[in-house]
Amino acid sequence: MPMYEYRCHKCNALFEEIASADETVSCPSCGSRDTERLLSACACHTGSGSAEGASSSCSGGGCSGCSGGHCSTCCGH
Repeated sequence: MPMYEYRCHKCNALFEEIASADETVSCPSCGSRDTERLLSACACHTGSGSAEGASSSCSGGGCSGCSGGHCSTCCGH
């Protein structure tokens, strides 16, 4: 299943969740099911096509998966 980005309408939290396309997810911060799936900029994959090295925010801002902001494992920078 793919990973989607969501925003909670109750507490305004942003989070990612692995879910099916039609699944309603709960906010991990407040538990509300009033969430909205957001459009992602892109998904970048490096290496052999595995989930390792994937990022949903490779559009110049680095990756959300590491603290360095830009790394070769996420975006090939």
